Amino acid sequence: MTITATASANTNIALIKYWGKADESLAIPVTSSLSLTLGGTRTTTTVSFDGGTGGEDAVTINGATPGGTARERVVRFLDLVRSRAGMTIPASVTSSSTVPLAAGLASSAAGFAALAAGFAALAAAATRAAGMRLDERALSRLARRGSGSATRSIFGGLVLWNAGVDDETSYAEPVDCDLAPAMVVVVVSAERKTISSTQAMRHTMNTSPLYPAWAEASREDLRVALDAVRARDLPRLGEVVEGNALGMHAAMIASRPSVVYWLPETLDVLHTVRVMRDEGFPVWATIDAGPNVKVLTTGEDADQVAAVLRDRIPCATTSVRYPGGGVRVEEVTA
Repeated sequence: MTITATASANTNIALIKYWGKADESLAIPVTSSLSLTLGGTRTTTTVSFDGGTGGEDAVTINGATPGGTARERVVRFLDLVRSRAGMTIPASVTSSSTVPLAAGLASSAAGFAALAAGFAALAAAATRAAGMRLDERALSRLARRGSGSATRSIFGGLVLWNAGVDDETSYAEPVDCDLAPAMVVVVVSAERKTISSTQAMRHTMNTSPLYPAWAEASREDLRVALDAVRARDLPRLGEVVEGNALGMHAAMIASRPSVVYWLPETLDVLHTVRVMRDEGFPVWATIDAGPNVKVLTTGEDADQVAAVLRDRIPCATTSVRYPGGGVRVEEVTA
């Protein structure tokens, strides 16, 4: 009997960053991280261990057939699921995202391997198609093996990824949050990155004299962030979130040779956010491995913040995202 399973997951934005692996083979991070899962960013993936095509896994992402590293990572993940399920049958995988590239949150077929939502949905669909039933913690551990940050997309809202020291202890879990935050996403470029996050992460760890200091500071940043969440103190949370991101990019820029994702427009957005904060807006910036800026604010202020940013940074594409739910199994048929 062949089972076909469909699952979906939202992407997430790290507030306290994940940057660096203590164990690359198991995707164990150097530090724990904190993220916000964003609504309206779902990737939907269907998996069936039906023999694939020509005796190989058949992978289609956003209507295209990926090659190279993107395909290799998907196949490697399917191999992990097969080994745990005690099966060898090739699979058919179809995945799509409704979020446009211009939103700064989605991914092309070639970039699927870097998209947290993609591997979170793949983990849920593939395990169900293989006849496995995993609880959310086990699913987050499995998703981590596909893409580190995918472990956090298993859950909705605010999520903590415990770094751990091995496969059993490195997992994500939800964090209670009464802050009602939102993210304003400011996209200054939808171009593909010249260096992948995986490559940049490894290079930063190996060559940046600032990396050890950032990693140590990040552990304290996480403690402060969690205290701020418990105290419902968004300004305190925003301050540490912005500082953590800028510290990560400082470590990258100090790499040898340097890794610089920012564009002139990135600095324009950062400056604008600082000016808006001086004007009384509750806004704090965070930046992942790329040039685009995400602005943490309150849910009630998000639309006004977005309007001001559109007016002051007209060259960018600006959208609002609110907290969203975790991974969801949409359909299982046999």
